[in-house]
Amino acid sequence: MYFPRIEELRTDSDKTQKQIANYLHLNREVYRRYEKGEREIPVWAVIKLAEYYHTTTDYILGLSDRR
Repeated sequence: MYFPRIEELRTDSDKTQKQIANYLHLNREVYRRYEKGEREIPVWAVIKLAEYYHTTTDYILGLSDRR
C-alpha cells in the first residue's frame, strides 16, 4: 500500500528520510520503500509517525483530510 502523506509530512517538516528512519529505528532504504509503496508500512510505524507529526493515523492512511 502507498501512503503519499508520509512523504508529504516529512518534507513539510524539513526532515530527511534518514532522520525519520532513525526515529523509527530503521534503515533509510526500508523507510524509502515505505514512502514509495514498495513495502507495506507496519501499523506500529504508522502510529509512531502520527505521534511524531502530531497528526492522526487516519490522516496518514488517507481516511481523513483533517490533520
